Amino acid sequence: MNIWEKLKGEFIDIIEWTDDSQDTMVYRFERYQNEIKNGAKLTVRESQVAVFVNEGQIADIFEPGMYTLDTQNLPILATLKGWKYGFNSPFKAEVYFVNTKNFTDLKWGTKNPIILNDDRFGMLEIRSFGTYAIRITDAGKFIKEIVGTDGEFTKDEVTEQLRSIVVTRFTDAVGESRIPIEGFAGNLNELSEFSQEAMDPEFGEYGLSLTKFLIENVSMPEEIKKEIFELSRLDKIDLNKLAQMKAAKAMEAAANNPSGTAGAGMGMGMGFAMANQMGQMFNQPSNASQGQAQTAQGQGGSAPAGPPPVPGSVQLWVAQNGQQSGPFNMDTIRSMVQAGSIQKDTLVWKEGMAEWGAASGVAEVSGLFGSVPPPIPGA
Repeated sequence: MNIWEKLKGEFIDIIEWTDDSQDTMVYRFERYQNEIKNGAKLTVRESQVAVFVNEGQIADIFEPGMYTLDTQNLPILATLKGWKYGFNSPFKAEVYFVNTKNFTDLKWGTKNPIILNDDRFGMLEIRSFGTYAIRITDAGKFIKEIVGTDGEFTKDEVTEQLRSIVVTRFTDAVGESRIPIEGFAGNLNELSEFSQEAMDPEFGEYGLSLTKFLIENVSMPEEIKKEIFELSRLDKIDLNKLAQMKAAKAMEAAANNPSGTAGAGMGMGMGFAMANQMGQMFNQPSNASQGQAQTAQGQGGSAPAGPPPVPGSVQLWVAQNGQQSGPFNMDTIRSMVQAGSIQKDTLVWKEGMAEWGAASGVAEVSGLFGSVPPPIPGA
């Protein structure tokens, strides 16, 4: 090899980019005055695309591989330059390396709360945050729409531009999904997939693909969260057991009352009364249901399976500590008499009485005092 061939070999360029930053999306290969020699070697690694730009116009694009640059593999640039029979070295062109790998763990979040109109809870505010991943699928479009003439474009620069798109489209997706607010926690995967499908076409306008979109958390006002928890618990509670538990707690509290036997009797009576009231509240049909049942009967329809109220059942109100309580049925009144919370001089009232009267003067109650044992002698 003579000295001329040796010097000629040294003029052949090697164009390549080794990324060691992990966050660079586009890198412009810098050459002195952007000159590239005929026969230069171009190396494009996996997860890269090389884009040649001539005087601001995108020309040839190279996928991963090794190339020797000449007229044959630079058809667009050769046309732009007017090369018909080859070209004289060197020529000028900008070379951009585009990183096509997945850029993951990009953060998004709602700086301001999102206002939603929920069918159950009305107008409310929520906040949300999560992560997403993107990949460049159209290198030419990405350079033209996003990068411009930036010599080194990082993912931090593109996330600033994309964050507003993510939040806006997420807000639309939440409204269109029609998922109730209490169902968000159990449907994060479904909501994430729905949001990703809604956003991906808009990312495509910039030469990007939204490869992953994850919602990590949806937060709501504490009062709404508390109400949701209470409603969910109520659906799981055995109401009869709840009434029994409350009655037992009332009797326990009364037993610890220093006022003695009368206080214990009062607590037991109130416990029974509470259990009875809760049972009536959750077991009674509503007025609307009763009206519907009567209408159905009048039209020949089938009546509900529940029996009507027992004829002649008595409901009494009781005056205790200057306050009225009730109404109570006779089973509850009997328990309260036996517990000592209703005495002969306790004021009671029932429908039809002109005014309050002593329990011993009401026929339905007076007979109950005979079944109460007398005080223990010497007690």
